[in-house]
Amino acid sequence: MGRLLVALLAISTLLLAPVLNSGADEVIKMSTTTSTQASGLLDVLLPAFTNDTRIKVKVIAKGTGAAIRDGMDGNVDVIFVHAKAREENFIADGCGTKRYAVMHNDFVILGPPADPAGIKGMQDAAGALRKIAATGTKFISRGDDSGTHTKEQALWAATGLPLEVETMSIVKKGNKGELTFTHPAGLGRWYLSIGQGMGKTIVYADEKRAYTLSDRGTYIKYKYARSEALDLVVLCEGDPALHNPYGVIPVNPVKHPHVKFKLADEFARWLVSGEAQDLIADYRVLGKQLFYPDAISDTK
Repeated sequence: MGRLLVALLAISTLLLAPVLNSGADEVIKMSTTTSTQASGLLDVLLPAFTNDTRIKVKVIAKGTGAAIRDGMDGNVDVIFVHAKAREENFIADGCGTKRYAVMHNDFVILGPPADPAGIKGMQDAAGALRKIAATGTKFISRGDDSGTHTKEQALWAATGLPLEVETMSIVKKGNKGELTFTHPAGLGRWYLSIGQGMGKTIVYADEKRAYTLSDRGTYIKYKYARSEALDLVVLCEGDPALHNPYGVIPVNPVKHPHVKFKLADEFARWLVSGEAQDLIADYRVLGKQLFYPDAISDTK
């Protein structure tokens, strides 16, 4: 009788297991930019989302180009990036279902307070880059196929200066690949491409007393929320060409049936909800706003 009771209890436990685990947290994978992570915004958004939905988000932070490739390959369930033209191509190619406009900030050109190229106060980003090139003052490029790197190349193209094409071999997680990008003449002399994320690029530019292009959010985080001193200052801002919109896109389940589309779409819709948009609007570092919500016009 004792053995029968033990057996019945074991069977009951197995039958009840799915019910007991039904409330367990689900997990989705998201590729996003280093800027959204480095800014600290995800540390506010993701816990709130999990609290509302019991869905956890595993973050893979990298350049926008690499994040988009993760979505193309079906390695993640959702991407959260900032290169709108590339995002639209991602959807047109059938890799994503819909782009949700989440927020924006802007890009700024940073440099040393001494400003050897004399660009302080300029609102013409292409003009500022022309002056940097003319003086041969060091400029640090992320060189990592990120959204920031994409914007930088577009700005160099707008300068009218002759551009060169460089193809570099890269190895990421054991996989070999190539990265092709355009740049002004002077690679390796005054123009340095380092293949790093935004935070490391800012720190390196600061060490070299050089110029660089940054999203404003990451700059504010590194300028005001770190114990280490950062001398770089904003020298060029306000050009409409420096606008920096962020979008979230669930990966298309038609192309990759294994992705957790319903959960990813729930996350995307949550990011454009009133709750999330208020969190984005309210997120500040030492009183300074880093991002501005795009989904709801009356969000504070």
